[in-house]
Amino acid sequence: MIKGFRDFLMRGNVVDLAVAVVMGAAMTALVVSFTGAFIEPAIKLVTGGGDVGGQVTINGVVFPYSEFINGVISFVMTGAVVYFAIVLPVKKLSERFRREAEEPTPVEAEEIALLREIRDELRSNRVSS
Repeated sequence: MIKGFRDFLMRGNVVDLAVAVVMGAAMTALVVSFTGAFIEPAIKLVTGGGDVGGQVTINGVVFPYSEFINGVISFVMTGAVVYFAIVLPVKKLSERFRREAEEPTPVEAEEIALLREIRDELRSNRVSS
């Protein structure tokens, strides 16, 4: 049972998923701090500034729409950072490794050339007989 669990953990997909979750969490924290420090104050400044910027009060109830806009921007930026910093490079590397694995080795090419020579020799002997 322990061997099966170890094999499960050591499978490439599980390790890749763990790395992706950790990197995604780190990128999310970075993007949220950026949008909280720069984007949300800019939204509040553009929409009135001061205490009323980025919110609407209706019947004494405050609706802080700048927080929602900040969340949307955080989501989009996190997705873009994870895609361009993690997904795209890993995809390019895996394609490169897959192409290298598919290329025939020079030994195989030599063997194919020898087999073609044998085939051509047999054909020429058959025609001349």
